[in-house]
Amino acid sequence: MPAADRAPVPDIATLYTDHHGWLLGWLRRRLGNAFDAADLTQDTYVRLLGREEGEIRAIREPRALLMTIAQGLAANLYRKRCVEQAYLDALALLPGPVAASAEHRAIVLETLVEVDRLLGQLPLPVRQAFLLSQIDGMKQADIAAELGLSVPTVRRHIARAVVQVCFLDEPLP
Repeated sequence: MPAADRAPVPDIATLYTDHHGWLLGWLRRRLGNAFDAADLTQDTYVRLLGREEGEIRAIREPRALLMTIAQGLAANLYRKRCVEQAYLDALALLPGPVAASAEHRAIVLETLVEVDRLLGQLPLPVRQAFLLSQIDGMKQADIAAELGLSVPTVRRHIARAVVQVCFLDEPLP
């Protein structure tokens, strides 16, 4: 690895100057789309701008950090597009007069993406219990049998998911 990647980065401007072109090219190859690559490159640096100056100066492997941030943003973009496509497929099944306005679709899509993000933060058994109860309408005893858990455990999982997804927006311990 070049020495430039191991030296401390003096500031965000230097980090941008030294690595923007590389990150943009890397994302363009990975995504196959110059527009998405440009957006994610910008979003990566915006994420860095939210950090303290001392954190920026302490970066020892700037390309590794940039790649990690960009990969997370790319995964979020992919997940968002999957949710969006599923929503658009469901809308396509609606008759014309029932179809929602563009503004309503944008609000619903934004909400769906946020719900997907929150569900993704839940541990797998908690998420499974919650979805089985809310989406499939299963009773707690049936969920317990399906997942091989006790009914009180299923009850706790569902309560945890409701609190985290519906109210807190941050993981519980």
